Amino acid sequence: MATRLVQIAMKAGDDSVVGRFWAEALGWGISSEGPGVTNVEPPDLDYPDPSALYIDVLRVPDPKTVKNRVHVDFATTSAAHQAELVARLKELGATPVDIGQGDVPWTVLADPEGNEFCVLEPRPIYMDTGPIAAVVVDCADPRVMARFWSEAMDWTLHEVTDEHATLRSSKGVGPYLEFLRTPGVKTGLNRIHLDVRPYPDDDRLEEAARLRALGATDVDIGQGDVPWTVLADPEGNEFCILTPR
Repeated sequence: MATRLVQIAMKAGDDSVVGRFWAEALGWGISSEGPGVTNVEPPDLDYPDPSALYIDVLRVPDPKTVKNRVHVDFATTSAAHQAELVARLKELGATPVDIGQGDVPWTVLADPEGNEFCVLEPRPIYMDTGPIAAVVVDCADPRVMARFWSEAMDWTLHEVTDEHATLRSSKGVGPYLEFLRTPGVKTGLNRIHLDVRPYPDDDRLEEAARLRALGATDVDIGQGDVPWTVLADPEGNEFCILTPR
């Protein structure tokens, strides 16, 4: 049995505004599975596809109050592409933010509701990822996170040190999942979380039990009676196990 990362879920006060921003930023399309949900989807792919991580924007009443512990990195292919992308994102409504990054070769921006993201300088590792280079998770111990997530999913662990860890789909395509040692502790619910999905012949409840044995814990975020399971990883980051597909 195994799961795989298929999408990220992003909370928003106005899912349509935030969803539209991300769709235009990525050059993707929009759909909706119901009121308060905007699905941001790459064109010409059948979900779920390992070459892309989909984005579900979910309307919530609570505003963003602290820096996100999960963010998206954009890939670029040249210095000119990076500059052009930053300019285009600002035209779409992104704003520069200072999270203490100092003098770095990447640009830190925020979407219309303040969700931070980075536009990276060209890096060979991200040349074949598509527009999203990586989903980055702040953490206290990358080794602990790498151990849990590499066993929770069938993704391949590419590198792990005391400072960061990197995983990618076992198919060798799509964005990376990275864990970055960062000072500070998690407070409240994450504004952005990971959604994993078992394969069609697997069982969601059995997968949930397996992940609990690896160190995941049950969390109640007010989800009620839903067809998915909400757990938290060893550092308390909420994630959802969706129905097999």
